[in-house]
Amino acid sequence: MPSLLALLFGALLATTLPAQSGTRVVMLGTGTPNPDPGRSGPAVAVVVNGTAYLFDAGTGVMRRAAQAAGNGIDALLAPRIGLVFLTHLHSDHTIGLPDVIHTGWIAGRARPLRLFGPPGTVELARHLTEAWSADIANRTHGLQPHTVEGWRVAARDIVEGVVYQDSQVTVTAFAVPHAGWKVSFGYLLQTKDKRVVISGDTRPSDAVVKACAGCDLLIHEVYSSAKFAGLDSSWRRYHADAHTSTAELAALATRARPKLLVLYHQLYWGASDADLLREVRKRYAGAVVSAKDLGVY
Repeated sequence: MPSLLALLFGALLATTLPAQSGTRVVMLGTGTPNPDPGRSGPAVAVVVNGTAYLFDAGTGVMRRAAQAAGNGIDALLAPRIGLVFLTHLHSDHTIGLPDVIHTGWIAGRARPLRLFGPPGTVELARHLTEAWSADIANRTHGLQPHTVEGWRVAARDIVEGVVYQDSQVTVTAFAVPHAGWKVSFGYLLQTKDKRVVISGDTRPSDAVVKACAGCDLLIHEVYSSAKFAGLDSSWRRYHADAHTSTAELAALATRARPKLLVLYHQLYWGASDADLLREVRKRYAGAVVSAKDLGVY
């Protein structure tokens, strides 16, 4: 049963926040493992009729969510974030997960956070709960008002196929190749008004092309082809196995035919957004943007 705090917070939201309809994609983080003060770690929120579906949880995710909520996207208020989907278990995509779990709880989330991801996700959630056990004990047994279940995580290890469905969205996971991970996912979201594909981290993959197939938004990671040659040979070998160059993405997007291609998780290596766009446009004639944190599409 929801606590008095959760009921009061829910009533407040219902009376003060306007209804918001349709599908919007909010870039909560476009960064990489490299620390960049201007870019939080990878996190993409798909907001459908006031519900947020969060994909990955990089550094700074809840601060960016609070900024987006301050910009009028009410679904990204901390206690409302209750569904998270992980593409893979690299640290830059998961390091903000404790923030999602505990900040949402402190703010009044009444139900356990629902977490979906590749094999290892259940273990990750268990270890995170154990790591914050002292905090949980202090808040639940002390004077701080709190909900009973909000700190819990209902985690699930998933396989390819439909992994989540409700009245607003169908979420389908598909396997992509990335840096030796046995399982790494991209996601297709089908809502009433949009088809959205999120690549996650991947080298060029036919699975992304198949999932998109003329989708409204293809959100795809990328690195600069022009700057790649200047890397140490060991890093070139790694990035060629793990990620997608601007030239490769141009070829992929030409086949996938998205209405809008959105670049994220950009590896610049000294290039700029304008440079990335020039590199892509040399071989791709469709609409393309290079996303920044808090961009909305």
